[in-house]
Amino acid sequence: MENKKYHKWRVYDISMAHFFHDIYSSFLAPLLPLLIEKLGMNYFLAGTLTLYGRLPSLMNPLIGWLADKIIIRYFIILTPAITAITMSFIGLVSNYYQLLVLLLIMGFSAAFFHVPAPVLIKNVSGNQRGKGMSYYALAGELARAIGPLLIVSAVSWWGLEGSWRIMPVGLIASGILFFRLRKLKDFDVKPPINKKRLSKAQMNKLMVFFAIITGYILGRGMIRSLLVTFLPTYFTTSGSSLWTGTIVLVLVELAGAAGTLLAGNYSDKIGRKKTLIIIALAMPVLLLMFNIASGILSIAFLVIGGLFLFGSAPVLLALVHDFKSDRPSFINSIFMTLSFVFGAGATMLVGYLSDIYGLDALFQYSPFLALIAIPFAFFMPEFKDDD
Repeated sequence: MENKKYHKWRVYDISMAHFFHDIYSSFLAPLLPLLIEKLGMNYFLAGTLTLYGRLPSLMNPLIGWLADKIIIRYFIILTPAITAITMSFIGLVSNYYQLLVLLLIMGFSAAFFHVPAPVLIKNVSGNQRGKGMSYYALAGELARAIGPLLIVSAVSWWGLEGSWRIMPVGLIASGILFFRLRKLKDFDVKPPINKKRLSKAQMNKLMVFFAIITGYILGRGMIRSLLVTFLPTYFTTSGSSLWTGTIVLVLVELAGAAGTLLAGNYSDKIGRKKTLIIIALAMPVLLLMFNIASGILSIAFLVIGGLFLFGSAPVLLALVHDFKSDRPSFINSIFMTLSFVFGAGATMLVGYLSDIYGLDALFQYSPFLALIAIPFAFFMPEFKDDD
């Protein structure tokens, strides 16, 4: 029988692993203006960096297949240290190709973390999956808020080449996780003895879901790339300092952290689809107000946009895990593959369009880009307990 109990401390352990991993994986965006200048990149090449960081996600189905068969808690233990090592060396690169190698290694580490981790959250969240996914996503968003502050502070103190000095934090985190998670065997997926194949009806539902979610991810990804990947660059090219762009990014990420906590919990009450529709409808309005307003008020609308935009992450994760299957890691891996690949593709597209029309123009047209997700939200399926 499926465990319905919510194990809060185990949810916190996995969420903290997510926190320490994503602190380091968030270093690229705040350093992008410095890396563009140091390596002589244009916006399109800068956008390809995200693609290379996510390219290993193409192996997510294989990772998901493995995660359904072997002990997966060690993935959660080791990957924060691996990501910490690779991303701490990012300031030492002397050319574009060295940077790609580091991002590829980080990408493999991120894939081995993000495929099994939501499955573990599902296992320990019982019948409160939205709540569990909210804390998991909250940890990730807080990490992406603290990470930029950490790396920009390090660069301010020791220079770009001194970024390696913050590596030990990630190594210590993996050490703590080892003692916290190594004996918790019930974290792991337990493949059933009598495996049931997905029925034709179930396969059709999954195919429809993944087709719809691809469109939603693409629309969401373009806005996310503007509000995260290119936000510090946007402010620095507008005449502001790197610190100004970083602080605005941190405020957006903190709002996103609050959004992940609220949206996942509300989706347990009002439904996943309704929550995604509300988010999709709010984004064009908030981005329009960002463009119309000026000064602090403009930044306020941008920050509120982060509250809604990032709130979709735990809802989508919970929706994926609402589908009952004997292969949860594999199904989650398909979702993660789509998220990473089309999210990276959206970032490259934004970089390409920025080279042609300018980054300022992309922010001005952002309300129209936000419209892309709306029809996909309305057609999003929901999986009931008997599916």
